[in-house]
Amino acid sequence: MKKALILQSNYIPWKGYFHAIKEVDVFVMYDDVQYTKNDWRNRNLIKSKMGLQWLTIPIETRHKSCQRINQAKIVPANWAQKHLLSIKHNYAKAAYYKYYIPFFEELYNNCNHRYLIDVNRHFLTNICRLLEIKTSIVQSSDYDLKSTDKTERIVEMCSKINATDYYSGPAARSYINTELFNDADIQLHYFDYGNFPAYQQLYLPFLHEVSILDVILNTGPDAKKYINKIDVQNTELAFQYT
Repeated sequence: MKKALILQSNYIPWKGYFHAIKEVDVFVMYDDVQYTKNDWRNRNLIKSKMGLQWLTIPIETRHKSCQRINQAKIVPANWAQKHLLSIKHNYAKAAYYKYYIPFFEELYNNCNHRYLIDVNRHFLTNICRLLEIKTSIVQSSDYDLKSTDKTERIVEMCSKINATDYYSGPAARSYINTELFNDADIQLHYFDYGNFPAYQQLYLPFLHEVSILDVILNTGPDAKKYINKIDVQNTELAFQYT
């Protein structure tokens, strides 16, 4: 059995994203599809005294309404250092700040990529390593996909990597053609959203929907525990983004 997950890349995503990756054998960064503005591709949330705060990577979008994710270029700016300063300012009192801020400093100081997909992969692979997630990570653009239909492309991608099981978010139920998976002899599974344990978080109220860095800086070596669901049943996994 070989389990696959296919998701559009996100910038420093939430814990559910990493939980889903951990539970499969191959994670495909779906990077040759339409880039969406004001979405999770180039931004995510952290907590502050004033509430939720966005960390957003500026992207060149003028006259590029049809660009793919792997074509999205970052606007030349000092965004990385600005994000790092925001993290330092808002998490200086987190329980494991002094132990793990050097990890994030290194990530940001070595993030000189021109394309968003490379930035997202840079953070994703290094955070997976920190969380001891061994899942293989590939990009859909590395494969010669011929299909244009949504479901056909996913099935074709699964076939390319010899996946026997495909895991998807619940929103995909509205468009996925299950017969195509049956015809390809690929088992289809759906995630759910809930049942993550809470942890000691700065600034009430507690919120799950923040970047993984919130978990790491607040829980330190226990972060691996907090990316797991409570009472997982029927192979359904937690998942936030479609």
